[in-house]
Amino acid sequence: MFPRPIRMLLSLAVLIASSAALLMAQPAQTIQLTVDATQAPRMIVRTHMVLPVKPGPLTIYYPKWIPGEHAPDGPVSNLTGLKFVANGETLPWKRDLLDVFTFHVNVPAGVDRLDISFDYLEPSAGPYTGGASATDKLVDISWNQNLLYPAGAPAQQLIYQATLVLPDGWKMGTPLPIETQNGNSVTFKPVSLNRLVDSPVIAGEYYRAIDLTPPGEPIHHEIDIVADSQAALDMSPKVQKEMTNLVAQAGKLFGVRHYRDYHFLLTLSNHVAHFGLEHHESDDSRLPEDALTGPRAGYILGGILPHEYVHSWNGKFRRPKDLSPPYYEAPQETDLLWVYEGLTNYLGHVLAARSGLWTAKEYQQYLASDAATLGPGRPGRTWRSLLDTAVAEPGIQAFGGGWFNWKRGVDYYGEGDLIWLEVANIIHQQSHGTKSFEDFAHLFYGGPNLGPQLKPYTFDDLVHALNDVVPYDWASFFHERLDSTSPESPQGGIEMSGWKVVYNSVSPSGGMRAAMGLFGGGVSAPYSIGLQVGASGQVFDSIWDGPAFKAGVSPGMKVVGVNGRVFTPQLLKKAIKDSAKNPDPIQLLVIDDDYYRSVTIDYHGGDRYPHLVREAGKPDYLDTMIQPLT
Repeated sequence: MFPRPIRMLLSLAVLIASSAALLMAQPAQTIQLTVDATQAPRMIVRTHMVLPVKPGPLTIYYPKWIPGEHAPDGPVSNLTGLKFVANGETLPWKRDLLDVFTFHVNVPAGVDRLDISFDYLEPSAGPYTGGASATDKLVDISWNQNLLYPAGAPAQQLIYQATLVLPDGWKMGTPLPIETQNGNSVTFKPVSLNRLVDSPVIAGEYYRAIDLTPPGEPIHHEIDIVADSQAALDMSPKVQKEMTNLVAQAGKLFGVRHYRDYHFLLTLSNHVAHFGLEHHESDDSRLPEDALTGPRAGYILGGILPHEYVHSWNGKFRRPKDLSPPYYEAPQETDLLWVYEGLTNYLGHVLAARSGLWTAKEYQQYLASDAATLGPGRPGRTWRSLLDTAVAEPGIQAFGGGWFNWKRGVDYYGEGDLIWLEVANIIHQQSHGTKSFEDFAHLFYGGPNLGPQLKPYTFDDLVHALNDVVPYDWASFFHERLDSTSPESPQGGIEMSGWKVVYNSVSPSGGMRAAMGLFGGGVSAPYSIGLQVGASGQVFDSIWDGPAFKAGVSPGMKVVGVNGRVFTPQLLKKAIKDSAKNPDPIQLLVIDDDYYRSVTIDYHGGDRYPHLVREAGKPDYLDTMIQPLT
């Protein structure tokens, strides 16, 4: 008997083969899809499909592996009210015993089309697009949540014509070309399934489109914004200029664009999931309602929009071969996420600085924090390699929870960033300044703009391209860093750039201080007592083997007292600061389940924050690297 995973794959192969025979026996026909979002304020989105069929057994899929999410996290649990109807008669169906995303139905003789309907219930929580995506004033439509597709053909060979019905008066943004519009009903031009899934729609009562096309640029760029209020749409002229700079600088970095036009799709709400997801001709970024109107709007946008924009080249046009299956049920191999996400992280932050969304100081502070967080502050490095954080992604996706520093999570983002900074420095140094990372970008991502298309690559392709720019033992370079279990983060790129990481009591300023306040106004002290505490005292994380850990503080506890007084974030911050001159340890009173515990933290180092400082006698390549390209 085969192990259960092998039996699942064999069963899946048989289903695909049988359905393929049916599909190949008929000419390709357009699948009609109508998505009714008029009830989105009630968290209900309704789907009706008309699927051309032939009589016999039919296998239907709900998309499972969602591009960019790197896991089989299609929100199938939110699919309800599923019905298959032929000639007015409801047909029985069964869910596959080994795969909950797969459905089986027998098509009766004489039937050439099925009417399929179901409701998608907007969730209150979930990963990425499977999270909250609608409010009373807006909705984000990810087409993969609102359709099924037949087994047996690659996604690029299945043609859909989608119609979206919105609440009266709502407006929308999307990269999908429109064929007709009648009131609140919009019909898009027929596209392949992979293009449809890659082209989300944002819509809402409060909507604004802003042109971001640089002067002389022939391809149109814009940002489409929906929000829970009219006031939230108010992007300042300064930020608008910086976003236009981003478009211009990305064009110079890569030398070519691989899309017809590009839409930054931005949702501003406190009631949707907050994340960014890449698409070829757009992104899908979701931030708090006040993200544009606060004093750090540029910094906030710079931390997400350049990253998702770079993905149009790195992740969409060029994508690891094993992350490019022909349909959404096939498992993906994620070992190259340190390129897919890590390189995107590096380039996105460089572009944030080149465009003006980030200042040079903010970029430096980001690198310092990144290096420090991934150093001794992430002791999980000593047992788990960077490569494993990529390979394990589909089954782990550790975005939070206790002991995050010991478990490790998506470190292929931040550590990948540091590795690619080192690559940029090696190219610069080995070529004696005659080559830069832009030479690699032009080579690897070059070619004519034929619109959105996919050009897969392997590790060997990547190494070959780097060697074409600068001969070097790139394979050994990457393997050494990917397989390392050193407790120290790879800081070679920072040091080669003429800088080093130091720790002192000076609190980060500006955007980085805001970024470190991720715990609702709590206390983020991973580099001093090794603790991250929310505003109410909830312990989010305790650094493994750090001072608080050694004292017995664990995630899930609640701090209720500091040195004999009732806990406040300000009181704990003061205790940490005063520890440098106070010979007494810090005393905490914590609640552990139903029990009170007294905890003694023997720490006397005061405030401790990471920063970058210049290395005397070394050229400053970091500042050179983030200068705008001309």
